[in-house]
Amino acid sequence: MRMGYSADEIAAAGSLQYLAYICTSMATFWIYDYVCSLNEEWTFLCRSRWTKVKVLYIIARYVPFLFVITNIFLNFDPNENPKKCKILVDIYSSFGVISLACSESFFVLRTYALWNSNKIVLVAMLSALFVVIASFIGICFSAIATSYVTTSAIPGITGCYRSSTSLQFLMPFLLLFLFQLGLVSLTLIRVVQTWRSSNSTMYAVLTKHNVFYYACALFLSGMNVLAPVMFSNPIWYSLLEDLEAFILAILATRMHLYLWHVDRHVHGSQILACISMSDMTSTVTTT
Repeated sequence: MRMGYSADEIAAAGSLQYLAYICTSMATFWIYDYVCSLNEEWTFLCRSRWTKVKVLYIIARYVPFLFVITNIFLNFDPNENPKKCKILVDIYSSFGVISLACSESFFVLRTYALWNSNKIVLVAMLSALFVVIASFIGICFSAIATSYVTTSAIPGITGCYRSSTSLQFLMPFLLLFLFQLGLVSLTLIRVVQTWRSSNSTMYAVLTKHNVFYYACALFLSGMNVLAPVMFSNPIWYSLLEDLEAFILAILATRMHLYLWHVDRHVHGSQILACISMSDMTSTVTTT
């Protein structure tokens, strides 16, 4: 056993320990959130009919479990093989991209509902979302492939993380920030157009949820854009990327679950209890 370690080795071990603490906190919070909403979620899964949006909900809700499990394995498995570490980072990042795409898809559909199923608006939003997701897949994974892996030389400190001095990672989040800004603009334009004539409860819920979601999303995306400039330690890049995917998944699924229960309570109908996002567009009226 070595008696002394360099400052870089001690710093790397400290970063790995910090990531392990963050990983544990995220896993605990995700499980807590799931347990707190278990009764409402079970009602939704049992009583709502099977639609594409319900499938989207299930993916958005349960992919983060795989995200968290992979993160735990990445941070707590004794791993000194850089190739194995990069494979785990690729898998972990894939779950993150899927989760992020599903979360944003919910709010594309909600904005589509606010615009009374305007096909032009839908095509524009989906095209922009495709560009954003393609940039994540292309830029992020190519950057991961060229990055180097940091592990601990100190016995008892497990895990690994990718390190890179490249600014490539900010580009997908910059595109995501612009995409979210576009959705904010569409929501605000629709609110200005209809604020006097709208008396729908569903419309009010959609608007409130959208504005809150976009505020959180813009803040997190902005932090990810600034992270390579503000922080020299690469663990902050990973932490902020994980935090955005994690928080947006919770917000998107929670808000959809709440929307479904609100509609079910307002209409008091077992037929409307089977609401899907396409059904919702007919209930969001502005007259």
